[in-house]
Amino acid sequence: MQIVIIGSGNVAYHMAKVFSLKKIPLMQIFGRNGEELKKISEELHIPYSTEQLADADVYIICVSDNSVEGVSKMITKKDCLVAHTSGSLPKEILAGEYRKSSFYPLQTFSKSKKLEYEKIPFFIETETETDKKILFDLASRISEHVMESDHEKRKYIHLTAVFACNFVNHLFARAKEISDSQEIPFDYFLPLIDETVKKIYEIEPKAAQTGPAVRNDVRVLELHEKLLKDESLDIYKTMNHSIQKMYEL
Repeated sequence: MQIVIIGSGNVAYHMAKVFSLKKIPLMQIFGRNGEELKKISEELHIPYSTEQLADADVYIICVSDNSVEGVSKMITKKDCLVAHTSGSLPKEILAGEYRKSSFYPLQTFSKSKKLEYEKIPFFIETETETDKKILFDLASRISEHVMESDHEKRKYIHLTAVFACNFVNHLFARAKEISDSQEIPFDYFLPLIDETVKKIYEIEPKAAQTGPAVRNDVRVLELHEKLLKDESLDIYKTMNHSIQKMYEL
């Protein structure tokens, strides 16, 4: 089975890397950014091109959501399977006469960060049972967690991921702004962050909640609000309101 990955960003890099690690042959990585493709090619020893898309059995599109439809039009072969890696788009966004599917890895990807690929859940959606088996077999060579998911459920998977990952990371960035403003090393907060994450492996997140909002400690809440301004103050008030509403305080 001949496989091509389309893209040169974080997801494309990690998909190419795990395919290489798991000895899944890639005939090409294709995209517009020649500089990034060259780096991936030299690291992983995979042929690349910015001009000629290779003839393949399976194409995996790893580009931004806004680019998926346009990129999918570049694939003119009819007898092939095409999958995008988006959590929010339907497989029908793929604009070709080929077989359409999704191959969604539930993880945050950065090129500089190593990942334990076998722990990444993959969510598969296809048009036929034959194609489902192809993608299940492919994902199962990478991960211990593979399941079928239609677009409706995948939308909620992606939404949950935004709350659990993107929003949380933004709070880390805001927290670092506060610590930096007072010349407090942000590294000092890493054990607290680690323990917060470890705790929810054993305790339901709702049961694990601590802090002044869940204690309804008005004095501390008002003190903190006086220390903040602009967006950070808005976030602080919104989060505390949400916590107190959840616990009916």
